[in-house]
Amino acid sequence: MPRVQLPATTPKRRAWNKGRIIGQKRPLLPKQVWAIRARLELAGYLRDLALFNVAIDSKLRGCDLVRLAVSDLVKDDRVRERVSVIQSKTKRPVQFELTENTCDAVLAWVKSPEMFACRFMFPSRLHDRPHISTPSMVGLSAIG
Repeated sequence: MPRVQLPATTPKRRAWNKGRIIGQKRPLLPKQVWAIRARLELAGYLRDLALFNVAIDSKLRGCDLVRLAVSDLVKDDRVRERVSVIQSKTKRPVQFELTENTCDAVLAWVKSPEMFACRFMFPSRLHDRPHISTPSMVGLSAIG
């Protein structure tokens, strides 16, 4: 059977990533971290401030961060200074320490009325989901 040679086609649309910087992003500078913390605190976003502070202190992946339970961070109305969590990807335990600012933010968030009888640190607003999803972390409250 003879092989038919089709003409080469050129794409009609421009590639979505043409001209964009792709790959790993640069880490936040300490000045940027403090600016974000200050804006979240001034705006009164307790959940977002607690989430941001725990993320900075723990360096956990997003999937592990959103699955943190209240019992992982708080015991007897006190925030634990040292926390141990098993990562979902590697199945290995990770220990991290929480700074004083993070402890204050976590305690304020846990004592807020939105956290009444919640099992997870960052519960979902949707009733059929126990905690926020990883993609919803991208859409946190407007910072700037």
